[in-house]
Amino acid sequence: MTVKYVVACDGSEASRRALDLAVDLAGSSGASVIVAHVLEWSPYSFLTPTELEERHKRRGEELKRAKEALLDPLVKSIEGRNIEVETIIKYGHVAETLAEITSNESASQLFIGRTGESTLAVRVFGSVAGTLAQITTVPCTIVP
Repeated sequence: MTVKYVVACDGSEASRRALDLAVDLAGSSGASVIVAHVLEWSPYSFLTPTELEERHKRRGEELKRAKEALLDPLVKSIEGRNIEVETIIKYGHVAETLAEITSNESASQLFIGRTGESTLAVRVFGSVAGTLAQITTVPCTIVP
């Protein structure tokens, strides 16, 4: 059985620390790493067909931009470490989509960085890291 780690990456320093930890652990254990990025997406059922078509086009552009600007440089930065790395970019609710990726990929652990924000919204609605710690079916490592 291949051990896989999923790392949530959003371009923040905290997510980079989570990636670094996962890569270090993967290097010593022979695990592979899946670098996952989730773009928030909300369906607008009231849009016209023309607006939906335009929105779909923008969605493709956003996926391409996220891959080129965020994930490709991260993968390049860990080349030469003898670790199998793949990337996944999806649209959806961030915590739910990351939990789904972890499950679908049969990953054994999820890594996410904690930004340390303590805004009112985070206190009321919760953070992505806090939500993942509650909903994932595998260990969730929250990296400060």
